[in-house]
Amino acid sequence: MRVLSIVHERDAGSGVFADVAGERGDELIEWIPAEGATPGLDGVGAVLVFGGQMHVDQDDEHSWLRGEKEVLRGFLARGTPVLGVCLGAQLLAEAAGGAAKRAAEPEIGWKKMQLTPAAAGDVLLGPLPARFVGFQWHSYELSAPRRAVMLARSAACLQAFRVHAAPSWGIQFHAEVTGDTIAGWIHDYRSDEDAVRADLDLAAIMAETSREIGRWNELGVGICWRFLDHAATESASALEP
Repeated sequence: MRVLSIVHERDAGSGVFADVAGERGDELIEWIPAEGATPGLDGVGAVLVFGGQMHVDQDDEHSWLRGEKEVLRGFLARGTPVLGVCLGAQLLAEAAGGAAKRAAEPEIGWKKMQLTPAAAGDVLLGPLPARFVGFQWHSYELSAPRRAVMLARSAACLQAFRVHAAPSWGIQFHAEVTGDTIAGWIHDYRSDEDAVRADLDLAAIMAETSREIGRWNELGVGICWRFLDHAATESASALEP
């Protein structure tokens, strides 16, 4: 299956999700919208959309966001499953009729989350523990599309939703991230004004990363594997006479 990976910054890539695609034998096509035109999208059976320091409402500063949003709307209209992570979830929400706005406070580091009752039968998140700790790095919060199913929350905001187009999912937490990626973000945290204002305990975040990253990567691999399995089933069904 052809899988499009939309990456907004080179230090915020596909992470363990790329590993899953490779193990499955899928063809992973990486697109960085700020660096080049839209690649050929024929035959794409699934879309992964990742994070970045830019924000969903910064079309004037990053004009390529308009084109990416149109691409996502096209995938939703065609019934291609999409999984958006962090900024990707916010872009998916907007493309599906929802929105994202600046949160009262940034959510950075390892945070507690809880599944909603509606998540129990969800293809992606149903197998997760009812309560879990995951990695966050965002300054905006989701406003899910109308009729979306809310799947997870933290004390701060909505963390996951499902829309029925395909269906597709948005997750605010970074299920794809590796330990090396987190270390890079921490090293470069001064490039994020919100992170600077948050007065982070960097040593504590890195210590918790060392404890949590193995379990977290297993969780992320499971989410991505279930998503790509679902997308492959959808693609096969679409080809049936």
